Amino acid sequence: MWSLLTVSTAFITLANAHMAAWHPAMYCFNGTTPGQVNYNTNDATLPLYMLSQSDYWFHGINKCNEFPPADGEFLELPAGASFTVEIADNRGVTSLSDDGKHATDWPDGGTHPDSYSITNLGGAPLSSSGCIAEPNFHTQNQSMAAGSAFAISYTSNLSEVTSDNLVVFSVRYNTPWLRVTTYDVPAAMPACPTDGCICAWAWIPNGCGQPNIYMEGFKCKVTNATSTTPVGTPKPPVWCEEDQSQCVQGPKQIMIWNQAEGNNIEVSGNDLSGDPKSPAYNSKCGFQDGAQDDIFASGGSSRKRMVHKHNRGLVAF
Repeated sequence: MWSLLTVSTAFITLANAHMAAWHPAMYCFNGTTPGQVNYNTNDATLPLYMLSQSDYWFHGINKCNEFPPADGEFLELPAGASFTVEIADNRGVTSLSDDGKHATDWPDGGTHPDSYSITNLGGAPLSSSGCIAEPNFHTQNQSMAAGSAFAISYTSNLSEVTSDNLVVFSVRYNTPWLRVTTYDVPAAMPACPTDGCICAWAWIPNGCGQPNIYMEGFKCKVTNATSTTPVGTPKPPVWCEEDQSQCVQGPKQIMIWNQAEGNNIEVSGNDLSGDPKSPAYNSKCGFQDGAQDDIFASGGSSRKRMVHKHNRGLVAF
């Protein structure tokens, strides 16, 4: 017997709320209390900092990884096309709770200016680090948002996923930003096993507070697959903003940074803008925007890299 936790307006003013990508196929979609469906959960948004591998890997710190999605729920990844998730600080401000009554264009369920930035806050507060505080997406404006990524492991068992078989296949620059976010899938993605694959969403904020990371899991499957070329073994990315020829080519791991163990990238000093270096799912660490078409074991992509064109109206200040 499942009990239901109803949604109230309390979630609208969550202090220090962070971000997760929401979809029914995610782990701990209903929260982390056995037998409860929590339409107001934010368990998947907990930031990960200086943790053991068992705690940060697929969000083990609060047992999010022990609450798989319902049988038959998959995040569908159409080869050569795109898929959509909702990035938000709480399930209650997505379309997946209370018929979407509290959802807006923004991840906090609020209303903000189109050119939202620290110089155009529209009445919202500034964080103690001088950044946008609501939502807490660790940036001063959209152009400085660090980027986020999806990765895939061709196993159906979460316990079998490692850094060596979890491959970044899609990146979206300048996210998190709006709630509805689209990611592109390489055309040459092969099909998953019968019981599906395991996917992960990853994000490393660009400063504006604690230098943490985010990781959450999904059950996923590739649809419309026509290729059988497997993905290759991923390598750890490196910082390469100053010299793009030094970027890691081919399949890459998600980045583990500022944890007690298992880090696969280290940075020091300042980036080209003069700010402290922070690993990111963008060109600074060798990731292109859109589908990562260079991830296959032997040239699996036969088409140009697809980049979904967004009218994001980036504004830098």
